[in-house]
Amino acid sequence: MSHLKKISILRITILFLVCLSLNFSLTGKDIETAQSSQQAQARKAKSFDQVEIAYSIYGKGNIALVFIHGAFADQSFWINQIEPFSKKYTLITIDLAGHGQSGRNREKWDINSFAQDVRAVIEAQNIKKAVLVGNSLGGPIILETAVLLGDKILALIPIDTFQEFTFKVPEDYFQKLAQSYRSDYTGTIKQLVRNLFHPDVDPLIYAEVEKKMLNCTGEMAARLMESFSTYSSVESAKKVKIPIRCINGDLYPTNISKNREIHPDFDAVVLNHIGHYPMLECPQVFNKKLEEILKELHL
Repeated sequence: MSHLKKISILRITILFLVCLSLNFSLTGKDIETAQSSQQAQARKAKSFDQVEIAYSIYGKGNIALVFIHGAFADQSFWINQIEPFSKKYTLITIDLAGHGQSGRNREKWDINSFAQDVRAVIEAQNIKKAVLVGNSLGGPIILETAVLLGDKILALIPIDTFQEFTFKVPEDYFQKLAQSYRSDYTGTIKQLVRNLFHPDVDPLIYAEVEKKMLNCTGEMAARLMESFSTYSSVESAKKVKIPIRCINGDLYPTNISKNREIHPDFDAVVLNHIGHYPMLECPQVFNKKLEEILKELHL
């Protein structure tokens, strides 16, 4: 595959993932530090296929805020949200299967399997009321979790994802992308990360995101990409009857009016000159927007 074709495929991949899908960096402040300073409970639950799912619990409230990372990331991407939101809510961060400290002994890698990971944690903790927050691929994952758990889920807050529910990609491109991950996972991830940020992003954030995303495997990434060829968020977005409120960066336009044709109770905030990880790039602004959304929804 030529270099130009690979770049083109990666750009489409980013758009697909975001459509489905005092500043701190991750450097020097990982999830273990947060667990210690915020008196977290580090736990594990068994998913539907017996894969162990690692998660952390902070605070105690009547409503749980459950934070779901995107593809090739981990729960430490929510490091800046733990302290402010654990004061009012039960806050849960999760490592999806194949990521972070969770098990990797899974055969089928797809969005619905990841949704089962989230379900396993919520049921293990006997959560009755939850708001799900999901970045990138975490967007469709929380959508499918809402389908699974029904009335337990009060609202969905996708982060830099669902720019357009009906977005489609060329028919053969998932296979090409899977080939790229199998043949050169490191190179493919590095090219992907370059397209996730504006050029002037904090280099420490950029470097740490790249480092963490290189911890996954090419085979898992390839199987996940292949599974996308049969997935659409449209029917699930029509099915759920709860608010969906996005907080998006501006790398790609968000089509609010078109999304409301699929899910009438949809809205989005677009952050100026922010990339794919607003919770890392501008945590104070992001946290304020998240707080405003929760207040608007009386949660």
